[in-house]
Amino acid sequence: MRLLAFLACLLFAIAPTGAQPKDFVYLGQDELEEALPILDRPDIGGAQIMYVWRNLEPEKGAYDFSMIEHDLALAKARGKTIYIEILDRFFQPNARYLPKYLLDEPEYGGGLARQGDIKPQPWSGWIARQWDPAVRARFQALLKALARRFDGRIAGVILTETAAAIDEDAPPAGWDCERYFEAEKENALVARRAFKRAHVIQYVNFWPCDTFNSSRYMSRFFDFAAANRIGVGGPDIVPWQKGQMLNSYAFIRVYQDKVPIVAMAVQEPTLAYVNPETGKPFTRREFARFATVYLGVDVIFWSKEAPWLREPIAAPPR
Repeated sequence: MRLLAFLACLLFAIAPTGAQPKDFVYLGQDELEEALPILDRPDIGGAQIMYVWRNLEPEKGAYDFSMIEHDLALAKARGKTIYIEILDRFFQPNARYLPKYLLDEPEYGGGLARQGDIKPQPWSGWIARQWDPAVRARFQALLKALARRFDGRIAGVILTETAAAIDEDAPPAGWDCERYFEAEKENALVARRAFKRAHVIQYVNFWPCDTFNSSRYMSRFFDFAAANRIGVGGPDIVPWQKGQMLNSYAFIRVYQDKVPIVAMAVQEPTLAYVNPETGKPFTRREFARFATVYLGVDVIFWSKEAPWLREPIAAPPR
């Protein structure tokens, strides 16, 4: 721990500060109106908003983008922009927010598979069966429909995290680590080809069956992203967190100038992480410094619960 802290101090002492990342507020669907005081801040460039798949496609092939249009209008009226994140996985046992036809029609195999990452619970949420070609085709149809409506009107689209907590002793039907990896790549490429002007960002944090790049999923994906102009990022900025440092952070650092954009979030759980050197939660400055100097982040999506967003506007951290 002392060595890690020393290396952190050394890096921050000698590394150039680089361009300051743009600050956005991170929100769930239906949260923008109550967060308008944050959006109105001159130091906030816009919002990153999550939408669940079911709300965007209430019936097969019938899309309802009214929620996005509503939020985009609020942002544009203030001279701001939005990133949209499409949720195809959920982290509560009762959250099954895929279109009903995907859950009911037998050709989609139930649409969702259980995933679990909280012990002693046997499972803690759901993931869309993206490794299933039938499910993946419907997700890609949604991406294409979103591009037809919003390309050039939004800042970007985010494909949610690559981590998937699948029970390898009792995997869901059709599950295969390589098939899942290729499915995520395919979705990112379909989005990149559909969105000509908006950024496409794949959140990459961990891969199933790929401890410390043992299956080369990390290195293969980052090569793929650089070759296809796909942005990268992740759901969590946690300075020097060992698991991330040995997985996605190392690759984000190396590829930061090879991909079009690096965008990462400070979400609600992230705010609770404690700096081992101070014994206190990481500050805005500590998050931003690590994101800028080590990861080369271009955009930070801050939880609306971030303490600094409740304080008077101050100069950005240096």
